[in-house]
Amino acid sequence: MAKDLVRTRHSITKFYALKSQLQGVSLRMQTLKSTQAMGDAMRGVTRAMKSMNTQLNLPSLNNILKEFEKQNEKMDMTTEVMGDAIDDAFAGEDEEEETEELVNAVLDELGCNVGEELIDAPAVKISAPLEQERVKATAVLEGSVGGETPSAPSAGGASAIDDDLQARLDKLRGN
Repeated sequence: MAKDLVRTRHSITKFYALKSQLQGVSLRMQTLKSTQAMGDAMRGVTRAMKSMNTQLNLPSLNNILKEFEKQNEKMDMTTEVMGDAIDDAFAGEDEEEETEELVNAVLDELGCNVGEELIDAPAVKISAPLEQERVKATAVLEGSVGGETPSAPSAGGASAIDDDLQARLDKLRGN
């Protein structure tokens, strides 16, 4: 009985080894079957690609793509022109004011204080020399006609414009 027990244990071990070898062979067979199926699929794809290459006229396709690009650019330009025309047709003062409010709101969020920068701006108009030349020319014309010379514009007018702009900005900000 002891010999039979030892033989049985050895037989069980051999059967386990045989079973693992059979499983290995089975896996190899499945791998070979998958490889063969992949080869067949690649053969079919190669045939399909070969037939497509014979049917495909590359210069013709290139000409079609160039024509498509030209027409697409024309359409983009037409769309842009029409969009600008529609925007111009429907643009109103309300949109300009809304745009200005939106820009001011964004600048406020970014920390750009336009109103404070306006206070620091010089009170003299940039076009003051042009204005003075216009006033002098008018004075010469009126002086030759009426004999009087008008007074030059005061610098207080520029300050009033700055005050008006500051008041409008404060109103937009809700201060």
